[in-house]
Formats: sequence, C-alpha cells, structure tokens
Amino acid sequence: MATKTCILQFLTLISISLPLSKSIHFDHPAVFNFGDSNSDTGNLVSAGIETLLSPNGQIYFKNPSGRYSDGRLIVDFLMNAMELPFLNAYLDSVGLPSFKKGCNFAAAGSTILPATATSICPFSFGIQVNQFLRFKARVLELLAKGKNFSKYLPTEDFFSKGLYMFDIGQNDIAGAFYSKTLDQILASIPTILAEFETGLKKLYDQGGRNFWIHNTGPLGCLTQNVAKFGTDPSKLDERGCVSSHNEATKLFNLQLHALTKKLQGQYADANVVYVDIFSIKYELISNYSRYGFEQPIMACCGYGGPPLNYDSQITCGQTKTLNGTSVTAKGCSDSTDYVSWDGIHYTEAANQFVSSKILTGKYSDPPFSDKMPFLLKLKF
Repeated sequence: MATKTCILQFLTLISISLPLSKSIHFDHPAVFNFGDSNSDTGNLVSAGIETLLSPNGQIYFKNPSGRYSDGRLIVDFLMNAMELPFLNAYLDSVGLPSFKKGCNFAAAGSTILPATATSICPFSFGIQVNQFLRFKARVLELLAKGKNFSKYLPTEDFFSKGLYMFDIGQNDIAGAFYSKTLDQILASIPTILAEFETGLKKLYDQGGRNFWIHNTGPLGCLTQNVAKFGTDPSKLDERGCVSSHNEATKLFNLQLHALTKKLQGQYADANVVYVDIFSIKYELISNYSRYGFEQPIMACCGYGGPPLNYDSQITCGQTKTLNGTSVTAKGCSDSTDYVSWDGIHYTEAANQFVSSKILTGKYSDPPFSDKMPFLLKLKF
C-alpha cells in the first residue's frame, strides 16, 4: 500500500512538470457525464434495476454507493482534481442531491446503440442524452421562477461552459461477442459510432462546447471475458488477455479517434478531447508489479479462487446455492493489490492509477499540460 502511494505521488509530480503543449481550457464550473458502469455513480441502482451489496464501496464510502468498485471511480478522481464535488446520479432523488456542479447520466450496462428487450440496462446513450435535455429544460424552467433554486441547480451559462464527459461503448463491443462473430462485430462499429455522433451533435446543438471522450479499455483483459472466451490458451495474448476482444476494441478506438478528429474540424468553436484509456490500462496490466500491484487479471471480489476467482453465476457480495452448496462471493484481504475488483470493473487503486495517468495529458489528443490549474491541487 505504501509503495503504491509513493508511485502515484511520483506520477502526480510528473504530471505537474510536463512541458507545455497545446492549450486546453479545463476550468469548468460543471460536469455532465454520460457512460456505463465505468462512471455510474448510482443511476442503475437508483432505478431499482440492480442492488449492490457489501463489500462494494468498502474503501472510500464504507458502504455500497451505487458505484461498481470498492471505492472511487475515475470520474470521482477527475472531479476531485478539478475541486468539484462528486457527481450525483440523475435518477437519485433521495437526500436532496445537489446538481449545482453538474449531473451524472451514466448507467451500468448502458450501450451506445439503443437498448433492446434483452438489454441489461434501458438507459442507452440516446436515452441519456434525452435525460440531459429534460434536465436542462427543467433547470431553466425552475430558474426562471426566480426562487432560490440556483443553490442546487446549475445556472444557464454552466451548460455552455461545462464539461461534457463520455465513457461508453464497452458494452456494445463486449456484449456482441455472445452472439456475433469477430467479423460481424468489426463491421458493426461504424453504426455504433454513428449513433454516438448523433447524440453528441444534439449536445452541441444545445450549446455544449467542451467534450471529453474516453476510448474503451482492453476488454480482453477483463476477468469475465478471460473466463468465458479464454479457456483455449491459443486465444490469449502474452499478457493473458483474449486477443479477439482487444482486436475489436482497438478498431473501435481507432474509428472513435477518427470521429473525434472529424468533430474537431467540424466544430471549430468547440474543444473536443480524445483520451486513450486503452493504452493506460494495458500499460498497467502489462507492468502491474512496477506499479505496486500483485494481480493484473484475477478478481478481488468473486468466487472460485485462483487463477481468476470469477464465476458468472454469482456477483460480488452475493450468497447463492451453487451445486447444492451455499457460497458467497467475498472480497480479498487487500484490494489495493488487485487491478480487477469484481471481474468486470477496476478497484479504486487501479482507478486512481488510471486517473493519475490521464492527468499527465500525454494520453490525450490534443495533449495538454498548460492552463491546467487543477494539476497543482491533486488530492490523491
């Protein structure tokens, strides 16, 4: 734990001392986030679709917080770095949540393509965009009444000055492997990205001008996919990841990057930033011991023991009867040693590592490091 803390502090110092590059304005009054479980802070749970059990949330929140991790997510670390409060989930209506500094529309299981009858989550990207449109219209309606709603809601200019963050697409690719061939999946990528472009254009037309787009991480390295599709060693790469999944992810990211370059030219009055999450996560998995981790693929919270500690029949914290025996998917003794939390999502320690790398600016297009005041205020 101490070693890992020192490593992350070192990465932070690197992020501060990088040479200047093309300026990216990043001093935003609010953040509006769209995505899946990688950045869901409570929407799917608030919708009553799923329940998260302990030990989810054990590291930071001490209880399940609606996040699919033992603690904070990448979006939490980024908000913290910008000295903004954690984003409340759009669907979380209990406890007088404040949306003054933004709102989170991300929901676990979401896809870019419209949800179907068999989808895990109904809140696909298009629905999330529509939720934002409803949110904005309702906010402006309430502010026009002249009451003291501004204490809890973003002011009108926050919608143009705010940052629109995206981390979605993982479920479109990973889910397709259960019913499609690799060639079919690769052929579907332009359709997926056309849907993404449509949603982003709606946000631009509504005045959004600052877009922060994460690509998709190495899906072939997720415990769930290794367990399902990696039983044949010939299907794995040198890191123990499923080659086909990473091949599809790389093509998706390549075309997503091309789309962001197109948007950068098309929306000359907007800031469109592409963030290479894949490279950061694959670096972590490839050189995990260098960064203080002990397990790059095996899940911390799961059932089955080494080498993967993952069983698709039982999720983290659940107790079920399997083969006539009552079993529980328990957490490991020290989650900071693990990259994978539950076989699908990352631990807080891994999310912290990824965030520290993002903040170096080296993994973004265009890159950044100047005019980034929050880099000097990291709280890792």
